[in-house]
Amino acid sequence: MPASPYVHDVRAHIGHGLLMLSSVTAMLFDDQHRLLVVRDANTGKWITLGGAVDPDESPSDAIVRECWEELGLIVEPTRLMGVFGGPTFRVNYANGDTCSYVVCMFEVRKISGDPKPDNLEISDVKYVTREEMAKLHMSDATREMFEYAFQFDGTPYFSKVIWQPPAPSAK
Repeated sequence: MPASPYVHDVRAHIGHGLLMLSSVTAMLFDDQHRLLVVRDANTGKWITLGGAVDPDESPSDAIVRECWEELGLIVEPTRLMGVFGGPTFRVNYANGDTCSYVVCMFEVRKISGDPKPDNLEISDVKYVTREEMAKLHMSDATREMFEYAFQFDGTPYFSKVIWQPPAPSAK
């Protein structure tokens, strides 16, 4: 994935070290309840459609932009499906860069366009059923988001809280 000018500037200062990024992903279902998946041009893995949120950009604008840039689709975000993050969403890139992502997952509605890969970031695109999705080569983070999208019941996802403040000390 080509780095945005912002990420490029930050990398000039921190090198390959850990960078935390806000990102978005689109869940687009067709009328047969198949989910749109895309193939990463660099890794060959199937991934979610989306990307990083630019500075001063809203997540909803970012998802509209990413769908346009990567597939030529004009979409409208219809609801927030969840917010994902944590150790599963850390990515170690081939060039040595490490990123930890917080991902806002949106359900989107297609307004116009037929999905066509940009052949820069995305090499292939297709709609899949849950059963077909289970057989695709993808990261654990991607699989977690797709699984949640297929079972979405209207309740936005967030991970179970595991951190607790320390107990007050006895006086």
